[in-house]
Amino acid sequence: MAHKILVVEDDEVTAAYIAKGFDEAGFTVDLVHDGRDGLFQASDGSYDAIILDRMLPAMDGLAVLKALRAATVDTPVIFLSALSDSEDRIEGLQAGSDDYLSKPFAFAELLARVKLLVRKGNAMSVVTTLTCEDLELDLLSRKVKRGKQQIDLQPREFRLLEYLMRHVDQVVTRTMLLEGVWDYHFDPGTNVIDVHISRLRRKLDDGFDRPLLHTVRGAGYRLGGD
Repeated sequence: MAHKILVVEDDEVTAAYIAKGFDEAGFTVDLVHDGRDGLFQASDGSYDAIILDRMLPAMDGLAVLKALRAATVDTPVIFLSALSDSEDRIEGLQAGSDDYLSKPFAFAELLARVKLLVRKGNAMSVVTTLTCEDLELDLLSRKVKRGKQQIDLQPREFRLLEYLMRHVDQVVTRTMLLEGVWDYHFDPGTNVIDVHISRLRRKLDDGFDRPLLHTVRGAGYRLGGD
């Protein structure tokens, strides 16, 4: 049986692009273009996941999500928004979303994140902490620690680590990092990734017995144990 998702997106070109992609991936897709219709459509809790824009006519995405959670509708929700500052992401998570992806986005990543939400089913609680062995990242407080040791990260380093922790034990390519962390949809021809990976590796692994951040020669990087 095909998984059923709801896309609430007011930009018709973007909405059609998303709907086409999920249809080709075997999902059943319903599409609405304003917040009020989105709330009405989602209120019966029949969807496996909801892709929700933040800035919508009639009723904004945050209001839609808060109304759904107040009505005990626990369908997994991923915000898809041009509002990409850390404050916006935190606000979305605090409102009850299960994930947050910034525009512009790579459809492959959106599909992967929705598949993960669907596999988890209707989450009973909002995930605000990501872990990898003894490494912990708190999405709300923006704090990172390994074991009992606090790790201070710059904003871009935090975003890089968050991306890697959402793909634990997976090989993450340079292209994925350029799109997911830097919002580049082209190769800038610089060593920006190497510099940030090197800094992050020193902060995560120096002084610890087991390295967590690995370079996969010719492929990319992987966060996880040996």
